[in-house]
Amino acid sequence: MKEQDIQKKIINYLKSIGAYSIKVIQANVAGVSDIVACVPVETQEGTVGRFVAIEVKRRGNRPTKLQEHHLHLVRMSGGKAFVAYDVLDVEIELGDWNVRRKS
Repeated sequence: MKEQDIQKKIINYLKSIGAYSIKVIQANVAGVSDIVACVPVETQEGTVGRFVAIEVKRRGNRPTKLQEHHLHLVRMSGGKAFVAYDVLDVEIELGDWNVRRKS
């Protein structure tokens, strides 16, 4: 499966949970993740948005050092950042959040 196909499936999943997501095609900074999103999460105070950066790769491929660096920067800023090889990886990564399901 092409990386582009994996990205589409991930974006469709993010839409299904009510997330605002963007497929980054070209950025002014090299190494920025393929998909950035704001995921709605239910808390005791109500729904809050959590920042997520997803680097999408085909199985067997690895992120570059620059891509890893940007994932690290997101994590250090309080966001969630990870590499996804398919939609299941995204579901697992977001699994510890009380993700609000779209009505």
